[in-house]
Amino acid sequence: MEEKKKHIVLKTENLSVGYASKKKASTIASNINIELHKGELVGLIGANGIGKSTLLRTLTKVQSPLKGTIVINNKNISDYTGIALAKALSLVLTEPLVSKNFTVFELVALGRQPYTNWIGNLTTKDFELINRALNQINIQDLKDKKCYELSDGQLQKVMIARALVQDTDLIILDEPTTHLDMYHKAYTLKLLQQLAKETDKTILFSSHEIDLAIQLCDKLIVMSENTVVSDTPCNLISKGTFNQLFPKDLIAFDETSGSFKVKK
Repeated sequence: MEEKKKHIVLKTENLSVGYASKKKASTIASNINIELHKGELVGLIGANGIGKSTLLRTLTKVQSPLKGTIVINNKNISDYTGIALAKALSLVLTEPLVSKNFTVFELVALGRQPYTNWIGNLTTKDFELINRALNQINIQDLKDKKCYELSDGQLQKVMIARALVQDTDLIILDEPTTHLDMYHKAYTLKLLQQLAKETDKTILFSSHEIDLAIQLCDKLIVMSENTVVSDTPCNLISKGTFNQLFPKDLIAFDETSGSFKVKK
């Protein structure tokens, strides 16, 4: 039992997420109990507006939970300072960059901020980690390019490299395949799968690419109107979980192919 605990990177207990004001709390999802283990690729899926981004913001301490606890590496998230949390988890958002005048190398190097001194001087170790990440993501040939010169797919790879350089046990990405074509959606998620295996990091991402997530993820967190469940894709298929995701008038889940089909 003690051995298993060591491998739990993120855990929630009876978590409720939503928005609180002085007058009332608006709950989006409740009774969320999930465990993410070392080296897992985990997809967070659900219909538009179901609360995926709210859950991710809560898991990353951007907003407070309404109820329950979030534990990262056996420590309650509320006990983390900003710097300590930046050494435990890295976050890749869909928001546009503040400045695209950075070179690729400079943007990736920003991932070392939690570790550098107050003037931001990079050490030999920092340079080694940056160059290793550029090689792992296969973008070393882009390192001197300005970010405004990159395609959406290239920029997403740079953002993943920055998260790698931050050297955290947990990487969380909010819809990393937005604005990408089908090939680059598959490429990005396949890259995340490979990185989870090679680096033993836990990678959690939200996505609308449910078919791809079913094929590539070790575990899925499925948000629906009434429940949040987490399990392996195979177990979720056998339980009929995907049949509850969308109204049945237009699309249906085909258990044989493991994908959604438009009704004729």
